[in-house]
Amino acid sequence: MIETAPLQSSAFRWFFAGRTVSLLGSFMSPVAIAFGVLEITGSAAWLSAVTTAVLIPMVATLLLGGGIADRHRRDTVLAQASLGSGLAQAGIAALLFTHQQPVLLLPLAALNGVMQGLATPALRGIVTNLAAGPGLQQASSLLASARNLGRIAGPATAGVLTATVGAGWAVSIDAASFLVAAACFTRIHLAGPPARAHASGMLSDLREGWRYFRSHTWIWTVTLAFAVFNATNRGFWLILGPVIAQDTIGARGWGLVLSAQGVGALSATLALARIPLMRRPMHAALLAMALAALPLILLGTGAGLLPLAAAAFLAGIAVDLFTVVWETVNYTHIPEHLLSRVGAHDEFWSTVSFPAGQLSAPLLAAVFGAPAVALTGGLVAAAVMLATSSLRPLRRIEIQHDGNLPRAR
Repeated sequence: MIETAPLQSSAFRWFFAGRTVSLLGSFMSPVAIAFGVLEITGSAAWLSAVTTAVLIPMVATLLLGGGIADRHRRDTVLAQASLGSGLAQAGIAALLFTHQQPVLLLPLAALNGVMQGLATPALRGIVTNLAAGPGLQQASSLLASARNLGRIAGPATAGVLTATVGAGWAVSIDAASFLVAAACFTRIHLAGPPARAHASGMLSDLREGWRYFRSHTWIWTVTLAFAVFNATNRGFWLILGPVIAQDTIGARGWGLVLSAQGVGALSATLALARIPLMRRPMHAALLAMALAALPLILLGTGAGLLPLAAAAFLAGIAVDLFTVVWETVNYTHIPEHLLSRVGAHDEFWSTVSFPAGQLSAPLLAAVFGAPAVALTGGLVAAAVMLATSSLRPLRRIEIQHDGNLPRAR
């Protein structure tokens, strides 16, 4: 492990390359699939069904993925999951090319969801296998920068491709990116987990992760806040955003809004790669997260392209400030051998509400109108972040850059 310069490590470079390529394709896929499904069906309900077909299997697999990632080599888990996602996305691209019935998308979307559920906990844990000390914040910032480059280039490219040659081409690129990522991950060659990782059964391991998660207030309170945020902000944004945009700013405009969020996020992560975090960063990070609801609020008020893009830019800064803070706090306070399991609980409980938000969005929009639902969802999401930021256990979480960490409760 490299303490101060992660890119000096060959293993980290291969991981970074794989994630960068994969993320570029992954940020193209939602725009392409959204407008591809709307082109075939013209139905927000079908769009909700296809996106939820990814989410439910992903959420259902997360806890199992956490146990697997703490018991086996995380690079191997990532390589195999990326291969599975690549094959699933190739199938979806073929269906979009041939304009097949949307019901055929559901099993392939579900397979991709399972692969994501297996990969996500491994992604949460592998960074501590590749970096240490001050290098953890730098590694998190570099990876967030890669994510944001994909967020900038991916949606805009997908919007252009979807509007010109069709959604299938954008999803094909996503499929290829997963396959390239799988090849990169096979070059990492991590050491196997210690013998104690196999000393107990999988159920015992999962219970150990749950006990740690529930006994640390600073973890589960943030997870609970994001359960509300993901249902009311992200869930509504992903469904109602394209629906409203289709009648207002169009696919290209929607891609530009998403890309503006990526520009803001990239600005934040490039700065955080050089600037150490404050000693107690959680209060400020959660306050900033309230800004992440601003684009949905403006979407509900009928704002045009420029205000939406500006709000998305600010939201990008807020989200990635929080992401780097949260990942760094997790890496430095949670024992390495528990990172994937505790991270899986964080992902599971914060994401389990996401399908409910996506499924309810078109139903609520049919009753109250899409703009009213978007506005309400954004206001609720902002309020929960503001309330969580005031909790004492979170205000007291510290990061010390000399490597002597205080205990977190």
